[in-house]
Formats: sequence, structure tokens, C-alpha cells
Amino acid sequence: MEMKKSEIIDFAKKAMKCEISNIKKMADHIDDNFYDAVNMIMNCKGKVIIMGLGKSGHVGKKIAASMASTGTPSFFLHGDEALHGDLGMIEKKDIVVALSNSGETGELLGCMPTLKKIGCRIISITSNPQSTLAKNSDIHISIGKLREADHLNLAPTTSATATLVLGDALAVTISFLKGFKKEDFALSHPGGSLGKKLTGKSL
Repeated sequence: MEMKKSEIIDFAKKAMKCEISNIKKMADHIDDNFYDAVNMIMNCKGKVIIMGLGKSGHVGKKIAASMASTGTPSFFLHGDEALHGDLGMIEKKDIVVALSNSGETGELLGCMPTLKKIGCRIISITSNPQSTLAKNSDIHISIGKLREADHLNLAPTTSATATLVLGDALAVTISFLKGFKKEDFALSHPGGSLGKKLTGKSL
């Protein structure tokens, strides 16, 4: 497809504005379920395990990393690997945060019976409060029905960004409530330019 430079730039701006406007819409609808999820994680005696597949999996890895570096012990577990032995990483005292835009991801749903037998708590983040995953969770947080940024309204773009933003909001809210300090951050982040800034030396 032939497009002028100005048309390409306008198309990119439209995609960015689509994501921005939809995230603002999501932020306006944050409700008591978010509050309940924060309290549940604050009272967690174990670890927070983020689960997902596909684009949700990539987002989940970042959310787990953000939580771990801001004072909430966390790791990412791929939904497919979970079905093949890695559910053994989860204990009753843990919390699982399951990510799925549709709320109907087969591999995550396949994990639900075992998770319930383990007895851990489950938080789900989807776009559909009536989804199977939402109904099998202790707490569900909805990102809402969002318009994807691509021209087909199909590629996980806005929905993936919204899930990431929501996960970041969870991480930083919990970190703030825990009284997490720069010294604590430096303990888990001694490397790179940020580590040098916090500790005064580089690795």
C-alpha cells in the first residue's frame, strides 16, 4: 500500500491516541475490585504468581518483574508450562494473578481445578466480567471493552497496554502502602545506571 509520509505519521498518531484514550477510559472505571485485589496482595504470606499466554504472557513477565523490584515477591508462570508440572511451584499461601483478554484462554482455565485444590487465591484481569476465568476467580478486575489500535481491531495492542498499565498500578500502589524506600529498591536493583544512582557504585 502506497502512503505519503504525512499519512503514515497520521496513522501512527491515530494508533497512539487510540491507546491513550482507551486507557483513560479504563482508569475512570477502576472500582472496588482493584481495592480488594490490593488488600489481598498486601496480606499475602507467599508470593504473587502472574500467569498468562501470548501477548498476555509477555505483559505478565513485565508485571511480575515490576512487583518483584518494588517489594512484592513475584514471578511469572507460563500457562502452558503450568499444565506440564510447573503448577508445583504454587502453594496455598500464594496468590495467582491470571491475565487473559477474553477470559477464555483454554490453558489458564485448565489450571483452575488444580489451583482450587491447592487452595491459593486467584485474581483475574480480563475484558469480560462474565468470562469463565472471571467467574472462577476470587477477585476479577476488568479492563473493559477496549478498541485495539490496529486497523482491523484485532491485534492485542490497546488491551495489552491496558493490562500492563493496570499491573503497574497494582505494583506501585502496593509498594507505596508497604512503605518501600529507595534503600529497598537498591537492594534488589544493584546493577545498571539506576543501581549506580542508588548505591553510588556500579557492578
